[in-house]
Amino acid sequence: MGHAYQILGRTCQPHQIAIATLGFVALLAAPNPFSKKQPKTVDFSASSPEEEKFIKEYVQKHSKAEH
Repeated sequence: MGHAYQILGRTCQPHQIAIATLGFVALLAAPNPFSKKQPKTVDFSASSPEEEKFIKEYVQKHSKAEH
């Protein structure tokens, strides 16, 4: 039958440990499909209110063009 490992008093075959390890790694690496995605925002710093207004209008205009 081959080798077996004793883990917490139970006998485990090497292929079972390998499958459990791969499953655990896949579970950790996979993204969470139920997490809420934050909308992308543009972070900018304007030196004047006019510049801030221009940047906001520019971003709104060009973000609508992409969608």
